[in-house]
Amino acid sequence: MDSGNLEPSLYTIKAIAILDNDGNRLLAKYYDDTFPTAKEQKQFEKNLFSKTQRANAEIIMFEGLTCVYKSNVDLFFYVVGSSLENELILASVLNALYETTNQILRRNVEKRVLLENMDTVFLAVDEICDGGIILDSDASSIVSKVAVRSDDIPLGEQTVAQQLTKKLEVLQSAKEQIKWSLLK
Repeated sequence: MDSGNLEPSLYTIKAIAILDNDGNRLLAKYYDDTFPTAKEQKQFEKNLFSKTQRANAEIIMFEGLTCVYKSNVDLFFYVVGSSLENELILASVLNALYETTNQILRRNVEKRVLLENMDTVFLAVDEICDGGIILDSDASSIVSKVAVRSDDIPLGEQTVAQQLTKKLEVLQSAKEQIKWSLLK
């Protein structure tokens, strides 16, 4: 295909990944068939990590792809696009991913805390990018969409377990108050 005839596309992101400091996958989403199998994806992640783990750059051309990345403590954040993709767009997605994760993890961006909050981080990735199309790159907007506390969920949308848990907490609190008032 002649690169001069390429039409602009909304499908800018090929992959988003978070790896630990050993290069193991913690979170990865692939949005096209560049790496169709899990084996090929893992091999790409391993090679990408070995190329970037000691580098000081924030961008690399790797296996015909543009990869932007950032590391913090024991985590590596990656956003991958085609070789023709604008690096600034990829960098804005990377910054959104990092800042959103940073806010979700309450400024404690490390593997253990990430694993404890993996469900929310997955939701955040889905809010940032869907099918390779960038949806949002504003970290506070993304956090407000995914950081839902059960207290904020309307009663009709709560599960039975959540409702029972709340009732038990209220009951336990009432028992404690009665006990202390009787002991006075």
